[in-house]
Amino acid sequence: MGLTGGIGSGKSAVSARLAEHGAVVVDADKLAREVVEPGTPGLAAVAEAFGPGVLRPDGSLDREALGKIVFVDQAARRRLEGITHPLIRDETARRFAAPPPDAIIVHDIPLLVEAGMAKGYDVVVVVEAPRELRLERLAGRGLPRDQAEARMANQADDAARRAVADVLLDNAGTLAELHAQVDALWRDLVTRRDAQL
Repeated sequence: MGLTGGIGSGKSAVSARLAEHGAVVVDADKLAREVVEPGTPGLAAVAEAFGPGVLRPDGSLDREALGKIVFVDQAARRRLEGITHPLIRDETARRFAAPPPDAIIVHDIPLLVEAGMAKGYDVVVVVEAPRELRLERLAGRGLPRDQAEARMANQADDAARRAVADVLLDNAGTLAELHAQVDALWRDLVTRRDAQL
């Protein structure tokens, strides 16, 4: 299953609930962080491409400094993606191969639409929330509005995500309401899986 949605839509809450049910979650954002940890070839390549200003004194990636570059400069963003995406793809393939054949695997991938990956999944689930609510959530995480808007501008819009969705989850309400939708989705996924076994 491919799980996507715009920044601040609630993908993490959905993937966490699915994991509680027993899904194997492969989180693309987490993998993106792992491939640029200190000592990795990914971090070395990022530092070479963007200079020492994207490194903290301890040698780790300064995500804020890098974000200020790549979220306002399309060419820089593409250069970063050219470094990290192949590494993320390789690690994703390794993680997909590890679980048992009857596992329900959830690929939590914010840029599913942008990467043209929708056809690679049995089911595509899109989490939606109103733009202003997403901006409020991001502000609550400490992301300034201008940076949140820049990140939103670099992502597919709601219409593009809806166009590839098999399932839409509305996250404009409470967490309990979202969980109820996810629980129903889980029951459907289990039914589909069991029918294929």
